[in-house]
Amino acid sequence: MHEVNQHSRLSRATLDKRRDDVADMFDNVASHYDLLNDILSLGQDRGWRRATVRAIAPQPGERILDLAAGTGTSSQALADQGPTVVAADLSYGMLAQGRKQYPAIDFVNADALCLPFADETFDAVTISYGLRNVEDTVAALREMLRVTKPGGRVVVNEFSTPTNKVFRTIYDDYLLRALPPLAKLSPNPVAYGYLAESILAWPDQAALADLLVEAGWQRVEWQNLTGGIVALHRGWRP
Repeated sequence: MHEVNQHSRLSRATLDKRRDDVADMFDNVASHYDLLNDILSLGQDRGWRRATVRAIAPQPGERILDLAAGTGTSSQALADQGPTVVAADLSYGMLAQGRKQYPAIDFVNADALCLPFADETFDAVTISYGLRNVEDTVAALREMLRVTKPGGRVVVNEFSTPTNKVFRTIYDDYLLRALPPLAKLSPNPVAYGYLAESILAWPDQAALADLLVEAGWQRVEWQNLTGGIVALHRGWRP
């Protein structure tokens, strides 16, 4: 079993995205995760979260899986609309922090490549800023498909590629130059070096849509947020 570190130590994943490295990295930022997200996104994360909820369109009585839920902030935003939400994450540190913040949410330790749920369990599955951290993107998308009911939907909220070339240059410069000094506010600042690297190496909007189709999702579409810094991809299970 993966254990939570009791004392913070510097750790980060690499673009190999080994599960233990990813879990350790997030264990060590759990206590400051929400605050740092707000600071590093210049407050944009709140609007992105609202847009994600609108894309999912949760309904009372539905069962929704929030994968890579972290501390459960995204899960609570969904639960406020009436569905039953399961918050799943690989990091025990994130789960522990989430249970403190949102005790009414059901938190489950789960690996995106081998979800501990039966076929056709959920009306919708969503993942925010977590698909980028999984070793095999298509395999994870297929697992999400497996646990989704026929006619159900997936919504992926993930960093993407700014559509304006000038804006993209400014954004890339922010990731490489401005983000590392801000990350010193974190108990594990080296983790944010991985954040920048993984964003820059991530597929653009069209390429991620193709991966969703390859995994079996249909009617795949996307919506750019903040000029393409973030994109919401949505698809349906046949």
